[in-house]
Amino acid sequence: MARLRPRTRPRRQLTALAAALSLPLPLGLTAVGATTAQAAAVQCSVDYKTNDWGSGFTAELTLTNRAAEPLNGWTLTYSYAGDQKLTNGWNGVWSQSGKNVTVTNASWNGTLAAGAAATTGAQFTYSGANAAPTGFAVNGTTCAGAHQPPVAVLTSPAPGAVYTEGDAVPLAATAAAADSATVSKVEFYSDTTLLGTDTTAPFTYSASGLATGAHSLYAKAYDSLGASAESAPVGITVAAGPALVATPSRLGVRQGSTGTFDLKLSTAPTANVTVSIARTSGNTNLTATPASLTFTPANWNTAQKVTVAAAATGTGSAVFTAAAPGHAKAEVTVTQLAADSTYDARFLDLHGKITNPANGYFSPEGIPYHSVETLIVEAPDQGHETTSEAYSYLIWLQAMYGKITGDWSKFNGAWETMEKFMIPTHADQPTTSSYNASKPATYAPEWDLPSQYPAKLDSGATSGSDPIAAELKSAYGTDDIYGMHWIQDVDNVYGYGNGPGKCSAGPTATGPSYINTFQRGPQESVWETVTHPTCDNFSFGGKNGYLDLFTGDSSYAKQWKYTDAPDADARAVQAAYWADLWAKEQGKGAQVATTVGKAAKMGDYLRYAMFDKYFKKVGNCVGPTACPAGTGKDSAHYLLSWYYAWGGATDTSAGWSWRIGSSHNHSGYQNPLAAYALSSYAPLKPKSTTGAADWATSLGRQLEFYRWLQSDEGAIAGGATNSWQGRYATPPAGTPTFHGMYYDEKPVYHDPASNQWFGFQAWSMERVAEYYQQTGDAKAKTVLDKWVSWALSKTTINPDGTYRVPSTLQWSGAPDTWNATSPGANAGLHVTVADYTDDVGVAAAYAKTLTYYAAKSGHAEAKRVAKALLDGMWDHHQDALGIAVPETRADYSRFDDPVYVPSGWTGTMPNGDAVNSSSTFASIRSFYKNDPAWPKVEAYLAGGAAPVFTYHRFWAQADIALAMGSYAELLE
Repeated sequence: MARLRPRTRPRRQLTALAAALSLPLPLGLTAVGATTAQAAAVQCSVDYKTNDWGSGFTAELTLTNRAAEPLNGWTLTYSYAGDQKLTNGWNGVWSQSGKNVTVTNASWNGTLAAGAAATTGAQFTYSGANAAPTGFAVNGTTCAGAHQPPVAVLTSPAPGAVYTEGDAVPLAATAAAADSATVSKVEFYSDTTLLGTDTTAPFTYSASGLATGAHSLYAKAYDSLGASAESAPVGITVAAGPALVATPSRLGVRQGSTGTFDLKLSTAPTANVTVSIARTSGNTNLTATPASLTFTPANWNTAQKVTVAAAATGTGSAVFTAAAPGHAKAEVTVTQLAADSTYDARFLDLHGKITNPANGYFSPEGIPYHSVETLIVEAPDQGHETTSEAYSYLIWLQAMYGKITGDWSKFNGAWETMEKFMIPTHADQPTTSSYNASKPATYAPEWDLPSQYPAKLDSGATSGSDPIAAELKSAYGTDDIYGMHWIQDVDNVYGYGNGPGKCSAGPTATGPSYINTFQRGPQESVWETVTHPTCDNFSFGGKNGYLDLFTGDSSYAKQWKYTDAPDADARAVQAAYWADLWAKEQGKGAQVATTVGKAAKMGDYLRYAMFDKYFKKVGNCVGPTACPAGTGKDSAHYLLSWYYAWGGATDTSAGWSWRIGSSHNHSGYQNPLAAYALSSYAPLKPKSTTGAADWATSLGRQLEFYRWLQSDEGAIAGGATNSWQGRYATPPAGTPTFHGMYYDEKPVYHDPASNQWFGFQAWSMERVAEYYQQTGDAKAKTVLDKWVSWALSKTTINPDGTYRVPSTLQWSGAPDTWNATSPGANAGLHVTVADYTDDVGVAAAYAKTLTYYAAKSGHAEAKRVAKALLDGMWDHHQDALGIAVPETRADYSRFDDPVYVPSGWTGTMPNGDAVNSSSTFASIRSFYKNDPAWPKVEAYLAGGAAPVFTYHRFWAQADIALAMGSYAELLE
């Protein structure tokens, strides 16, 4: 019976690489005759924005390639009508002759894929009028200006409004069309549900019957030329009955200062309503006035203000409760901050937006979605899926909230939510007791292409023994694994019904559902996956469910299987470490002790990520049969690998279960702070006999790994593998090694290459910086000194406060073979920055790295740039839901990409979509055609411009808030 196991750890399809995905040539290569062909084929549009202060201004120009082919090199020209004079420019080479301005691409942003954009800017002085230029040209071709979509703004209801169930919610929008088009209609939505339509201005709709709970509302305008666009969403709440409405629900007030919140009623009363306001718990240094307010049938919807005053000393939070007969109460949490706590106040502001149910970050169960928006394709292939990554960021976010407010209930609650929904229950892993640690799994090779699958199982390649299973069972009294599965279909969009505790319940189950995707080698991008259930009982797919798409065997058994993302589990441990420190500083350590103990348990099981996939001996491991089976700990590489996984039969009488580690190690997944906490910090030391010792070894190995992979410039290269090509193949002669493992420039996946995203640099170095800040370890400082110097040299802070940080990295050469006593200089390993970004999540992680590094080292420039990045995103990129920037998604051309299915294989998805050799990404996900944002993609697939989306990813919003809180703690 085939025993399916995950092949490839889930990857994050990096949106910063969207433009690179459609390049027909490798970066650095140019087609013969490209210049001549390009000039004739230029199609472009230019967006022009200014920040004007009367005697000078900054101009930001965004050039979009509207052609179907890449633009290889660009020169942008335009003219001013007044006396505007160039002072300096950035993200391009600027010059001026009279009134004519010329901008030539920089070395790193000259290649624009179809639909991709480059942003450049400059500063000017002027007197008199400052009229915008009226025309632009690129490479001598006038930018014709593709038809711009209409603009829609939802003007009613107000953000955060609360209505009573049964009352109509008044929706209103303004809409305007461009290019002489007219607005044909405006649709009103709650999330993805169409509420109503109006075809005549003013555009309104009275929405009756909205269910109790949170709603994300928006308007969608269509014009007479077929273009459409959505408004920014507005979050509201529908209460079950008359309720008091307080805005905001969380407030920060500095010492010696005051703040206010608004109160009103959700529905008109029949008589006057007297509302009492009182502090019901918490910090007594906070007081509210007045103590009561009166609302009448005439003024019930007019907000009245309550003022909260903070004493000159003290910190911490208090809850103020507004109460009235016959009305649901309203609570406002007010936190007293230090007098200079600008960044703590920002944290609370963002925390309030993220956790406001009406803003759409959470499911009704309290699970964080990957993004507020539903149409998004990255590692999750739909926005209302979630990942263990998101859960770990929720835990970290609530730990910081506890530090600032003293309220640790939310941190504990976040862990409980994760434990309930993302750690498989015993019912989800029912046959772990059948696991044989001396025969952990049956070998199957990893192949280079999806078309080489299914991969046949090979029992002749002997696995080593699992050295930690027995001690884990002894420590915790169970064979079950305590680790997060990596991905979940929160709204059960696919319909597999694999909810927590529902593995045997079948497809009729509802609610959050475990799924899996990547299974077929390094070239399988998200666009080539077949999303399938973690518990495959053959209800969907083909005759063997989905199993025979991945492994080849003569017969198949119904089975379960889960994949753990080690970086997410380690991040949860990291958050628990900080929570314990911060709570103890407040004298509240006992409040988090139980949760911290669970984090230690998670860290114990996380050691499965330290082992070769089939527990083979680490070092010079070539040949699936020739490479010796491991014994004891000689199968451990002691790094955080790309995944670990476990599975077994759903039939408890079948009597088999398996576990695997991963041979592939990526620099971006390492977490020395978690290793330090699990090895040296008493509350987080695991219960098992060798857990703490293993983590101590891992800490040293991780620091060596960074040093080995550090390029001549300072960036950290890809990683290493104990199984070349995932099948213990023979690597090229001369491949450098690290403790016998082979250097892998792009570990695990190649579409896009896993070593290219600067976000992995920022994520990983942030953990090194936290570890350095806590311990002062000179080995960490050596790596950070060089990395920070390189990163700062590639960072631009513009005069107006906007910024650019690296996005896509390109690599050449290789490191020296590792010599622990005399590490090589890696003079032959090099990195270049291919393009830059203002991505807010990456910038936040980078700012945190600089913050922790500066706090320990005193590095003034790191401190300055950290502050500039935080201020830049705060000043330029805020919206009603958080902080975000528009993204051009040229990679969405891949909705029509074929998904490899072997000839003759047929099956169906739960919604009836056919799965066969003609399937595409979109054809087996037909639910996307009902998404309100689909027309933007549809127009692009029909030959239009690449769509632009503004996404609110949970991890990014949490990381921005955390960066603000970290800066407040360490540098403010």
